[in-house]
Amino acid sequence: MWAKLDEILRRYQEMERQLSNPAVIADSLRAGQLAKEHGLLARVARPYLEYRRLEEELAQAERLAIAEKDPELRAYAEEEVHNLRRKLAQLRQHLEELLLVDPEEDRDSVILEIRAGTGGEEAALFAADLFRMYEKYAAARGWKMEVLDFNATDLGGFKEIICSISGENVYRELRYESGGHRVQRVPKTEQQGRIHTSAATVAVLAEPEEIEIEIKPDEVRIDTFASGGPGGQHQNKTQSGVRIVHLPTGIVAECRNERSQHKNKATAWRMLRAKLYQHFAQQKEAERAQQRRSLIGTGDRSDRIRTYNFPQNRVTDHRIGLTLYKLDAIMNGELQELIRALIEYDRRQQFEQLSLEKVVASSAHGE
Repeated sequence: MWAKLDEILRRYQEMERQLSNPAVIADSLRAGQLAKEHGLLARVARPYLEYRRLEEELAQAERLAIAEKDPELRAYAEEEVHNLRRKLAQLRQHLEELLLVDPEEDRDSVILEIRAGTGGEEAALFAADLFRMYEKYAAARGWKMEVLDFNATDLGGFKEIICSISGENVYRELRYESGGHRVQRVPKTEQQGRIHTSAATVAVLAEPEEIEIEIKPDEVRIDTFASGGPGGQHQNKTQSGVRIVHLPTGIVAECRNERSQHKNKATAWRMLRAKLYQHFAQQKEAERAQQRRSLIGTGDRSDRIRTYNFPQNRVTDHRIGLTLYKLDAIMNGELQELIRALIEYDRRQQFEQLSLEKVVASSAHGE
């Protein structure tokens, strides 16, 4: 852990030196990239600098507590030692948590996609329920939420809805929501009171800065199409819908929500950058996938991750085996307990992986 922190601090200080170089500042593109990396590293480097400062204060306070002859001053020094040790323990835990999130993934803006799966109209209604659940959680956290695109049904459900959410730690908290969500309940359209099972999928995409994803003009095809309003009503006569296809990967992003083609195109570009960022991040992760599977299992987020059972007021997260009998509160946006449990589980898994990797590396070097 400390070697990693030292490495981050060295890189952070190197960024500071480069950003004070007039030649670097003159290159606006290079300066922007360096400033972005510097900002990401600062989230870890600054708390680590504070930790080192507190360590020095603790050493001084310990020496004073040992050497001080006056009982009153010694008691004061010992209390200071106690307070500093408590602060260091808290800061160490914070640093451990920061290290578990790659600075490149510690995003304050995400694109959330919810799509109805199997189950017809009931699945679309469940997708709408999930959207409202995340909307209420975002409001409670003080995050900003903006609907980018949606395809509504006549009964008020969503075949799909895409929105952006921005705020502190938004990706760190919502990243575990990606995957298949299953609901068990009596649909509004069911006349005989039978319980049906439906599904929806959720994708949480970290939204990169524009400078991080370079897309060349000849790599995309931009199509326009006539787009309907909410629920497909009020069909536009103009070609306001925009679809952008990234030709090298085949990734598609489209937006039809606004009547302005210009706004739809800007939104489609945001969605495309987020999808490409995820695509390249997954490629990078695939390089380590085999080793990760051998150490801690796949953790495939595309699997069914959670079941919402309405008759029993029960939510089960299958990845961590957690069952909570408070479905009504959770659907009302009270996701804190679930998210904390998922973060803590992932934290334990990653530390286990780091420990195993250290053992493997030591064995390989004959240590």
